[in-house]
Amino acid sequence: MTSGAADLFWFKSSHSGSQGDDCVEIAIAEQAVHVRDSKDVTRPSFAVGRDGWDWFVRFASEQ
Repeated sequence: MTSGAADLFWFKSSHSGSQGDDCVEIAIAEQAVHVRDSKDVTRPSFAVGRDGWDWFVRFASEQ
């Protein structure tokens, strides 16, 4: 999937601190969730299908 990252609205979790911690940003699009490094937004992002993202969130919330 191509990201089209310039046209997306990116955000970090409200649980992210303001001390420059390691974090990712996500942008939700119609068919995918895009993920990038919040400390270096010039690097390429990657996209995960919505079903895959839903699975990841459910898995992470169980840990």
